[in-house]
Amino acid sequence: MQCDAKFDFLTRKHHCRRCGKCFCDKCCGQKVALPRMCFVDPVRQCIACALVSRKEAEFYDKQLRVLQGGATFLVTFGNAGKSETMVCRLSSNQRFLLLDGDSHHEVEIAHISTVQTFAEGPPPAGGNTRATGMSLQYSTPGSEGVTQLKLTAGEDASASRRQSVAWLAAMHKAAKLLYESRDQ
Repeated sequence: MQCDAKFDFLTRKHHCRRCGKCFCDKCCGQKVALPRMCFVDPVRQCIACALVSRKEAEFYDKQLRVLQGGATFLVTFGNAGKSETMVCRLSSNQRFLLLDGDSHHEVEIAHISTVQTFAEGPPPAGGNTRATGMSLQYSTPGSEGVTQLKLTAGEDASASRRQSVAWLAAMHKAAKLLYESRDQ
């Protein structure tokens, strides 16, 4: 399916355990773990799927803990001018964003349609920009239209701001990974 190899007795077909397409050994020779599909040992995958599987594994190893640990944000729903201090975290089943403060909200991950990260300029010493907030658009079952949710990290240089910035970076990586896997 990728290199137009002719299959015969010596050139065998192999199928990618992630996408199911057939490839020659050269195009489907990488063995990568695929725990989300219940493969315990590394399995044969095509080049494109192996790359996505490695990114997923890195995400699960590093970023998931940060998202489930949560962070404190100033949260604004819709066009309301009033913000509320809330802890935002990913649920243990990874299906919801949970927001807890004076009120409680749950946003189903599958219903998030848009994720936009806000960042401040590059630090004075150079390097990468630092995330300061995030805007999510999502639909709520039973209601029409979309709701916007804005998360803003605190302005101080405290540990909670660092935790919020780390959470935003992990969420940005999660969204990027989610949209890459949807496109395949």
